[in-house]
Amino acid sequence: MIKIAILGYGTIGSGVVEVLNTNSESIAKRAGDEIEVKYILDLRDFPGDPMEDKVIHDYDVIAKDPEVQVVVEAMGGVEPAYTFVKRALLAGKNVTTSNKALVAKHGAELIAIAREQSINFLFEASVGGGIPIIRPLNSSLTADEIEEITGILNGTTNYMLSKMTFEGLEFDDVLKDAQSRGYAEADPTADIEGYDACRKIAILTSLVCGQQVDFEDIYTEGITKITADDIKYAQVMGRVIKLLATSRKTEEGYCAMVAPFMLSQQHPLYSVNDVFNAIFVHGNVLGDAMFYGSGAGKLPTASAVVADIVDIAKHLHKNILISWSSGKMDLVDKRKVQSRFFVRAAEGQEQVKAVFSEAEFVEVPGITGETGFLTGVMTEEAFEEKAAALKDIRQRIRVV
Repeated sequence: MIKIAILGYGTIGSGVVEVLNTNSESIAKRAGDEIEVKYILDLRDFPGDPMEDKVIHDYDVIAKDPEVQVVVEAMGGVEPAYTFVKRALLAGKNVTTSNKALVAKHGAELIAIAREQSINFLFEASVGGGIPIIRPLNSSLTADEIEEITGILNGTTNYMLSKMTFEGLEFDDVLKDAQSRGYAEADPTADIEGYDACRKIAILTSLVCGQQVDFEDIYTEGITKITADDIKYAQVMGRVIKLLATSRKTEEGYCAMVAPFMLSQQHPLYSVNDVFNAIFVHGNVLGDAMFYGSGAGKLPTASAVVADIVDIAKHLHKNILISWSSGKMDLVDKRKVQSRFFVRAAEGQEQVKAVFSEAEFVEVPGITGETGFLTGVMTEEAFEEKAAALKDIRQRIRVV
């Protein structure tokens, strides 16, 4: 029997227990052994809960118990999660986590410790919730050079943009709606400013390039400035606006970014709506592949955590190689990246044409007093230089 400890009995921790109980027989068959929750670490008590007798408040009990072979970190945040996970690994205990903040900041170090101990640190649920992406990148796609990963990696912002698109609502209205449905936190900053998606694309890029990509180095722009008028322009052009986290391999190196993009109907992520996530991968041999599903939520995320537990059970005392070193990867300056841009400016068409000679103008019935247009393909740096010649740019959204 494999005994595990769960750190944190919130949404994910309780979900792990539920998945283990619901599918106990099939999980045991796949793992090759029964899995039992021995401890649940939490500051709270849970009177009346079926697992209340498993709840403890002192991490040392787990750290010092040789029977515990797997630790499930479901606390969130960097501390004390990092301290607890590192102690567990150094004590020879396998770890699985859904904690993107922890993995993005300390992933390389924790992977290295696990390798030295001949155990495993797995984190499938840290990106895409229930969507399998870490394991495919680490095993199934190892014959490929991954040239691009682009994803809708945050269900909250995708729900909000979908709501704005289908119902013509403004940002503040859809945020309140998302909060009322439990899709957005009381403090939604991490979602709406793009920080959540930034950590996830940092993890994916680190796995693809095999080096540490610091999320602080990734240009990140959220959706707070997207308006109903922007959505109208997109609809006239047959496009949709999505918050994308994207990473590309170029001749100069890897470039990564999180920002709103206008997508054409031909783009594989065009039809991904509501709270769903999707990850588009392009390999030099494979070509295009898509991973789609529930990117968050209690049971989808817990399902990915339990899959890691099963993988650990099948590889006890044998490290699963993950190529992610602590050597830092310097990203390509975003100013050198090429794109097209959709722009809304107060100037008239003649003034715009004098600056952006290839401008394609877009008119929306009911919107007056401004000029909407698409630029030609140019670097971010070139766009910024040209845009400085226009006095009042009201919006700028990248176009793919």
